[in-house]
Amino acid sequence: MQHRQHRVGHLLQLHLTRSLVMAALAGSLSATPAAADWPEFRGPTGQGHASPSPLPATLAPAESTWKVSVAGKGWSSPIVVGNQVILTTAVPEPADAPTTQSLRALAFDATTGELQWEREVFRKSTEADVHSHTKNSFASPTAVSDGTHLFVHFGPDGTACLGLDGTLRWSTEELRYNPQHGAGGSLALFEDLLLLHGDGVDAPFIAALDRSTGKLAWKTLRPEMPAPRWSFSTPLVITLPDGQQQVISPASHMACSYDPHSGEELWRVRYPNKWSVVPRPVFAHGLVYLCTGYDGPAELLAVRPDGRGDITETHVAWRIDEQVPHNPSPLVVGEEIYLISDNGIASCRDAVTGTLHWRQRLGGDFSASPLYADGRIYTFSEQGRLFVFAPERTYREISTSDFEETVFASPAVVDKAILVRTENHLYRFD
Repeated sequence: MQHRQHRVGHLLQLHLTRSLVMAALAGSLSATPAAADWPEFRGPTGQGHASPSPLPATLAPAESTWKVSVAGKGWSSPIVVGNQVILTTAVPEPADAPTTQSLRALAFDATTGELQWEREVFRKSTEADVHSHTKNSFASPTAVSDGTHLFVHFGPDGTACLGLDGTLRWSTEELRYNPQHGAGGSLALFEDLLLLHGDGVDAPFIAALDRSTGKLAWKTLRPEMPAPRWSFSTPLVITLPDGQQQVISPASHMACSYDPHSGEELWRVRYPNKWSVVPRPVFAHGLVYLCTGYDGPAELLAVRPDGRGDITETHVAWRIDEQVPHNPSPLVVGEEIYLISDNGIASCRDAVTGTLHWRQRLGGDFSASPLYADGRIYTFSEQGRLFVFAPERTYREISTSDFEETVFASPAVVDKAILVRTENHLYRFD
């Protein structure tokens, strides 16, 4: 395969002014699709931001626009394409003594909640010692869409392309690996490629599939690392002010940046003895924000992405290890970064310096990633409690509600409504 090389011009300076950095951020967000789709995990930018529109400040389950049951079990978040809401799920068969998981894609009418189609994409035998983590499912990765096709991913159990009517276009089970606790990371799109992580027990990798055919375009093994090697993060494509594009790709023990065209490693930053990394990175203010993994407190690293090689000692602008999440992704709004720790402590810091503004105990356990929409931050606990608060330098609660059902999926936005997936249901709130 021909590798396209990029000449790197003048990169970010070590001491960018705030005004220049904010201009760079605005430039990166201008790539948001004009359509009202919610095409991937964490929305159009992959960073948890909804396009400006009036949205409800309180989501009371009894006052939903509609509520529908969802078969099976899946922690994938909803995406929206046109007037369709897409989910994936795993349905155990037979129901009384399951030996197989039917891995499916489902499409609901965004206006009415009516199920438009349901398609089995793969089947997974569970007769052997096959299981997922208690915080996982066999359908946890979120689908992605380019507006005309759907791409669904079930980790080592396969990846497939569907038409918007559910017609199977292609499928592949080529990238097999042992994920240890089931699949977690979602797909990301870059030009004509689908980017995915295969961070399993042995030989972890990042790979790209041709989205027209499902054929392998490139595959890059992770650098040598000690065990445990498994992780569950989702890649993020960023564009630097000079136009250079990078895939930011967290793994166990380190995060790497790759050329998205070829898979060539550009830089890496090490966080030894941190593994099972879940949160998706965020890019803002000229910094990449990376949450590390388990084995003690997680860390948050703010990294300048203009280096080459091992940049651990030269390009980490700041780092903290207080109330950093193992599972929920961070959220940057304006000049602040917001974190929701797994044990229910929310915190707000200056995104450029890391200075703490406030921390607040919400209560409960958290895995879903927060959403910024209509001037508010929405975040769900695993127990199904929703907290809505203001993105300000002092904590100000706006509303709370209780869905009384497990929530691991992150919310999505369609038109002037918010979509919420619980363990057994899908809701719309206008």
